[in-house]
Amino acid sequence: MTAPSSRSPLPPSARGPLPLSTRGPLPPSTPCPFPLPPEDRDLSPYTGWTRAHWEAAADGLLGATVPYASPGHGLIALPGARPSSSGTRSDGLEGFARTFLLAALRVAGSEGHDPRNHLERFAAGLAAGSENPTTQTELTSDNPDSWPRIDAVRQAYVEAASLALGLRLTRPWLWDTLDDAVRARVVDWLLPALAPSPVDNNWWLFGLTVGGFLLDAGIENVRARAAVDRALTRIEDWYRGDGWYTDGDNRAFEHYNAWALHFYPVLHAHLGGDDALLATHGARLATHLADYTRLFDANGAPLPFGRSLTYRFAAAAAPWVGALTGHTPLTPGATRRLASGTLRHFLDRGAVDRRGLLTLGWYGPYPPMLQSYSGPASPYWASKGFVGLLLPAGHPVWTAREEPLPAETRDAGLPLGRTGLLVQSTVSDGLVRLHNHGSNSTLAAPDPYYARFAYSTRTGPTAPGAPADNHFALLVDGRPTTRGDAHPHGAGPGWAASTHTPRHADGTELPGVRVLSATAVHGRTELRAHLVTGAPPGTRVRLTGWATAPDGPTAQLHPVHGFDGPPADTPTGSTLIGPGTRTAVLEGTVTAPEGGLFLALASLTADPSPAPVHTLAAVHVAADAVRVTWHDGTGTEVPFPYHPDAARAGARPPAEGA
Repeated sequence: MTAPSSRSPLPPSARGPLPLSTRGPLPPSTPCPFPLPPEDRDLSPYTGWTRAHWEAAADGLLGATVPYASPGHGLIALPGARPSSSGTRSDGLEGFARTFLLAALRVAGSEGHDPRNHLERFAAGLAAGSENPTTQTELTSDNPDSWPRIDAVRQAYVEAASLALGLRLTRPWLWDTLDDAVRARVVDWLLPALAPSPVDNNWWLFGLTVGGFLLDAGIENVRARAAVDRALTRIEDWYRGDGWYTDGDNRAFEHYNAWALHFYPVLHAHLGGDDALLATHGARLATHLADYTRLFDANGAPLPFGRSLTYRFAAAAAPWVGALTGHTPLTPGATRRLASGTLRHFLDRGAVDRRGLLTLGWYGPYPPMLQSYSGPASPYWASKGFVGLLLPAGHPVWTAREEPLPAETRDAGLPLGRTGLLVQSTVSDGLVRLHNHGSNSTLAAPDPYYARFAYSTRTGPTAPGAPADNHFALLVDGRPTTRGDAHPHGAGPGWAASTHTPRHADGTELPGVRVLSATAVHGRTELRAHLVTGAPPGTRVRLTGWATAPDGPTAQLHPVHGFDGPPADTPTGSTLIGPGTRTAVLEGTVTAPEGGLFLALASLTADPSPAPVHTLAAVHVAADAVRVTWHDGTGTEVPFPYHPDAARAGARPPAEGA
């Protein structure tokens, strides 16, 4: 059966690129408070942006932080409603180190040209901050400049990496001009970062970054080399092939792959001229980017999945590094289109407040998405997204005409390596969705930014305390279970599956209960399948769909098998996209001693007047598989073990339950 089409009759190439401001809703926001150059739609037909826009954005972001520097410029204590768990002095160091990295990228990319004198104030800050490092965690009026010691405040270990990378990038114009006494003090402060990482995840690469700078400067070569080698050896344990690492001894596949696990080793190899190391890690980066660049919406939005999302346009860092080192599947024009689209996406949507400061949130402030380590200066790790400025103005990445993103060229439904993640995107609206059948949180569970079955570039997970979106739960004493760790159960073209053991709200598992889940996708359509075993007859279950805001995309959820009837529409509060979301909810009952099979069709689209999702697919349950025939006549088969419900489910015509 062919469904009514809501697509434009012209292909994207014939329609031409649309301005970013027309691609997806623009929530109420504050216009960017610093001046930007005029757009160039000939060179950049998708975004209008050029290298000059990046330089102006960097200068604007840096200039806005100047009023918050300490008397000697050693700390930058930005205003905010909440300090991080590491204390206000650590937050001040974070403000200094992360904005210094931005200044270093700005100046190094201009071959030392520094018309705004950014490095002058950071040179003063290096002298003041390193003079009397302290174990104090809070800022005091009698000691307003000193950095916290790395061996006393764990977060300082993180900030040492930004400091060291900035020094490495600007060595001819900054480090080599400092007094010997200042250099000695900075080195003494950095040296504890060469010790083994206090956290067994991407933090190992902070020691690598400090070691890389010291090796460049010919300081403590033996210790520095040991730190570099130790870090590279440790992350090797986490490489799972196909360009993907886990972030530690777990199954955390998310954006830290791009922002850290590829970013630091590849950049270190490039800056150090280590061709052998670059060959290995550069090839991995290129493979990763083939997947990663599919996670960007046509409107510029990266996918909000995982932690530390307040870093925002740091998401552009890895594509830039690929272009910098020549290890990328993207053309120069597509690289700039992706990066400029991402930076502009946030600056157009209120990520910067009236003072010119990045806020703790996604667009504007949004506390539910933050971690305990998030402080007022944390968003400035977005500075990594400016690494493209290291490419000279004459490089093709700046001079080539912008080209479209993968999400703008063809529909996709692809598993991402061995991660258990399934990406789904549609050309008609440029929207990207990710279905999670294999990645788990590195933090306390349940975490809304890891545990959902689906994420998209135009929705966000509902906040703790609100009904969970994109979730399948058993109802135990009236309370929904949470999702246990996801274990991949298989994947193929257009589908992925996983198993998990449901948990009570207190984190304890339901003994003997297992849920096998699968998602199959085609165009905008999703089949969501859940097979419950080990639960007694009469157990109620609940499936939720996408949480959408009033001005957001259209979400649909339709029961196919096992559910009671049409979905209920439930208010689900705010997400990082905006307030007032609503989510569709289906409920059903386990009826057989062996368990129950539950199937539904779902859709999320920004197309106008979309056809009902039940007209887009027919579902058939066999003894060993769930088979879907899509509206265009193609099909997908998802291996599913035999269940007694299979004989009763049979074929489901497209209009069933309409």
